[in-house]
Amino acid sequence: MSGIKTKYGSPFKAYDVRGMIPTQINMPFAYRFGQAVAAHIAPKKVVIGHDMRMDSGPLAAALQQGLQDSGVDIYPVGRCGTEEVYFHTAQMNADVGLMVTASHNPDSYNGIKIVLKGATAATQEGTLGPLEELVMGDDAFDVVAEYAARGAAQPAPDRQLYIDRLLKQVEGIDLKPLKIVTHGGNGCAGPVIDLLEPHLPFEFIKVDNEPDGRLPNGIPNPLLPEKRQRAADAVKAHGADLGIAWDGDFDRCFFYDHEGTFVEGYYLVGLIGQTLVRQHGGGKVIYDPRLTWNTIDQIEAAGGTPIACRTGHTFFKKVMRDHDAIYGGEMSAHHYFKDFAYCDTGMLPWLAIVAEICQSGISLKDMVAARIEKFPCSGEINFTVDNAAATIKKIEDELGSKANHVEDIDGLGLVFDEWRCNIRASNTEPLLRLNLETRGDKKLLKEKTGLLSDLIRK
Repeated sequence: MSGIKTKYGSPFKAYDVRGMIPTQINMPFAYRFGQAVAAHIAPKKVVIGHDMRMDSGPLAAALQQGLQDSGVDIYPVGRCGTEEVYFHTAQMNADVGLMVTASHNPDSYNGIKIVLKGATAATQEGTLGPLEELVMGDDAFDVVAEYAARGAAQPAPDRQLYIDRLLKQVEGIDLKPLKIVTHGGNGCAGPVIDLLEPHLPFEFIKVDNEPDGRLPNGIPNPLLPEKRQRAADAVKAHGADLGIAWDGDFDRCFFYDHEGTFVEGYYLVGLIGQTLVRQHGGGKVIYDPRLTWNTIDQIEAAGGTPIACRTGHTFFKKVMRDHDAIYGGEMSAHHYFKDFAYCDTGMLPWLAIVAEICQSGISLKDMVAARIEKFPCSGEINFTVDNAAATIKKIEDELGSKANHVEDIDGLGLVFDEWRCNIRASNTEPLLRLNLETRGDKKLLKEKTGLLSDLIRK
């Protein structure tokens, strides 16, 4: 098969592969991607999983076929969460892990996430760039003709090992009989909650628990305010202690307090990081540079060392390993754990939070209230702009000379005495993202958010 030609552009992105169905991502593409992985990486064992989307199963099958036709053994996880592929890739010492998912993108999209041996990140320079050249190029790949030389479909990895790892997070904790709303969003999280349920003393109120590739309630993406109401209403209706929601492949999790109020992911980074630092008696915590003051304050107060990292799972996984960090958190709800192969997981964060609630007797609302008061934030505000780089440059020209410090670790960061902001272009969508925080001044927050919004819109 020759290269994949499309007038719609390459689906290879900064961190993974993601594109429109079927113009950019289709079964011939997936088959050739499998061949390219075999040619570039020469793996012996590859773990493959897929999410609940209608076309994810067929795409995973084509991916598998491309690998097997290239002589590679595959271990099919089937429908699962992205973190399950990460876990089994590390646990089985497989050479590559592949997950067919478009995460929170619209249902007209799909994609492939890839990790290497030990569930290490696949970088643009070492992996994604060369794979793009192979997949989109014109060279044909060799296909193994002899059946005996083809790769074999091996037995699926043992899912119980993954469940046991999750339960280890609350091992030895005196768990209380909390009432918890879980909003699976018809994604892949529901079946995992079903498997955990017999081992935990919680009462689960399950909303949209069954995976459904037709997405009858829309794309599960609780970062969008309009996607939060079902979980919030269920928390209030059932008098639950808290609510948890996930995106489709549940590599991100989101929280609601007992009043049904959505908790900004920013404050959870500091809370989870502080909890783990105390448990470990110290340690390094990685955070992203969009919102920082609260995280730095909580980690240092707990005796830990906060370290900034560019946004994105590829960067976080590398920096986590480089510094042997115990935890890393992005305000976008990606949470990385050292003892989960330094990977992001949507299950361990909520288990860590409920363990803290049970041990402290303090509600989630009360845990974060003081932090919100001390460091109020705007939340992430997205703008569609014609030229993100030019817009960022305009803001730097306007405000940079007045700032105490200009940060360039990821986008543009401007730090003043009582407020700071970060403006960066999305790596996966045509958006400019603004985040702003102050030192306990909500009036100043509103004023500066308006100022930056006006500058961006102009």
